[in-house]
Amino acid sequence: MNPQIISLDLAGKHNSNVDESAKAIKKRGIYKDQSTVVIVPAFGSVPTKCVAAWRSLITPPNQAVYWLWALGMEVGEAYSQTIEQVLVNPQLAKCKYILTLEADNAPPPDGLLRLIEQMEEHPEYDCIGGLYWTKGDGGVPQIWGDRKDPICNFRPQPPVTNGLVECWGTGMGFNLFRMEMFKDERLRKPWFKTKADATGVGTQDLYAWDDFQKNGHRCAIDCNVLVGHYDLDGKFGSPDTMW
Repeated sequence: MNPQIISLDLAGKHNSNVDESAKAIKKRGIYKDQSTVVIVPAFGSVPTKCVAAWRSLITPPNQAVYWLWALGMEVGEAYSQTIEQVLVNPQLAKCKYILTLEADNAPPPDGLLRLIEQMEEHPEYDCIGGLYWTKGDGGVPQIWGDRKDPICNFRPQPPVTNGLVECWGTGMGFNLFRMEMFKDERLRKPWFKTKADATGVGTQDLYAWDDFQKNGHRCAIDCNVLVGHYDLDGKFGSPDTMW
């Protein structure tokens, strides 16, 4: 321990500039209701490294966080049916946010707090997700669609350093949604549906965003929230690979 002369000013760092500290609290919105329902679709097996990341996830102080697990269900059905159950539950339906977290995604410890802060700062978005990539060499960021193009498209877009990228659609690996969006009666149901029929093929996430966007709901990716995409069986690389 270094020698110290103790002064009488022991109020602390945050109290040294109360106005600036108060601005930070207001920016993060932690004095508001930030209750969150976390939905995890899983087939019964989750990588240990992903669970370790989830266990390290920091939640807003003294706020309600409910974890729901949809086991053994096709992913589109898992999201749609679980959200339906949330909306008919008087306690869960009052929550402000829904966080989707997939079984092979590893968010950073402060990922949820960062997404909530962005949602507080950007009320124009109904969903903001973390940045993660499709698996394998040559994988692309799950920032689907150039929003500057007036025609809806789902071409993968490049990330930017330290910023939000608005897009036409997102993956579902680590997304924060406003609960209110799912109460919009204009939206088709089921919200999420994996397509593989005579009309074409498509993933459940972009199927949903095609309709969300038509009804005025917008999304973005926070390129500061870096989420790992875990390769469980080595199919896309050596075992234990994080993309």
